[in-house]
Amino acid sequence: MGKVQKFIVLFALFIVPLLFYVLLQLGTHNFGKLPIVSKSVIDISLINKDVSFGKRVTVVTFLGKDIDQVKGEVYNLKEKIYNKFSNYVSFQMISLVDESQKEAVEDLKKMLSVNTDLSRWNFVFASAEEMEALHESFKTSSSLDENFHSPKAYLIDKEFNLRRGESTISTLSDKKLFGYTMKSVAELKNDMIDDISVVLVEYKMALKKNNRSENRRTKSISNEKK
Repeated sequence: MGKVQKFIVLFALFIVPLLFYVLLQLGTHNFGKLPIVSKSVIDISLINKDVSFGKRVTVVTFLGKDIDQVKGEVYNLKEKIYNKFSNYVSFQMISLVDESQKEAVEDLKKMLSVNTDLSRWNFVFASAEEMEALHESFKTSSSLDENFHSPKAYLIDKEFNLRRGESTISTLSDKKLFGYTMKSVAELKNDMIDDISVVLVEYKMALKKNNRSENRRTKSISNEKK
């Protein structure tokens, strides 16, 4: 075996695994949490006691009082976000709708439910005052429009924080952002999917850490009993 071949074999056996280990460690220790842009948002349970932000990572939308005008936005959200995360136990979507839109919501759900299980998508009927109060608690730079609708989808964690990472889209990268534009497929795909994934991983890592701590505590108690 020539010197070059020996070098290649040694590189493959020793150097490549070492580089992989170093990169893995860097990735583990530099894992960054998604920024919190607003704290202490109002819990949705104050509007409907059957749902809460405290149980799951939640995508919130304000559809308002004209469902027909927002079907395109909602369909984008279903295709790019809901279909991707609906199998996650720690995920849910909540859409706030004016109380006058009950029939329109039933029609919307029929459209969305084609080949899709909507069990993790809650439509909450609320008054204009309730929708405005909830949206104001997000402390964003915009207000609901005249139909009590927002073109943005918002990401809320289990501690009632509004989360949003920096955008990967060049025209948005230097702006302070609070939500994700539902009409923008690029924003949903490039920003929102990544941000939701990061928050879900945060909770998964925290759960594993808690489980390890609990296991150590249980073993310690068991040893004390012996």
